[in-house]
Amino acid sequence: MMKKPEKKTTPPVVAVIGHSGSGKTTFLEKLIPELTLRGLKVGSIKHDVHGFEMDKPGKDSWRHKHAGTSTTIISSPYQIGIVMDVEYDHQPDELLPLFNGVDIILTEGYKRSSIPKLEIFRVETTPEPLCKNDENLMALITDANIDFNVPVFSTKAVKKVADFLIKQFNLLPAATI
Repeated sequence: MMKKPEKKTTPPVVAVIGHSGSGKTTFLEKLIPELTLRGLKVGSIKHDVHGFEMDKPGKDSWRHKHAGTSTTIISSPYQIGIVMDVEYDHQPDELLPLFNGVDIILTEGYKRSSIPKLEIFRVETTPEPLCKNDENLMALITDANIDFNVPVFSTKAVKKVADFLIKQFNLLPAATI
């Protein structure tokens, strides 16, 4: 009898990085549905070093937060949002407890972290890639002719990048386990 593969308890975290304007968000908007079409549950983290407001000024949750709560949770039958004060910029592994039942977490940002990275590189936006000497670079996504001794995918090769991630992390949809 064939043994079922064991499900990893901690999903892999992969940073999608690149210079501003390189197309990180656009690529993620294509990669996420490609992975979900294959039955995977995908989580994401957007790293914003400049700070943000999740809720609109004047809304109840915004008013709660600005009245002094340290944590405000917005809950509906369809989604939950959380705004929490923190003492420092958290790394993706510290945010893992906030994800439930996902197969992979894709971040946009965290270019200086030690997590595996996919770099989106366009010669139109910058002269050279960020991760030229980064040992955590898994692959380069570019239409430029570049060789960093890692796999290189075209910016249009979303299905191939999905295949690559599935193979690299032995990803299996939760439903098949």
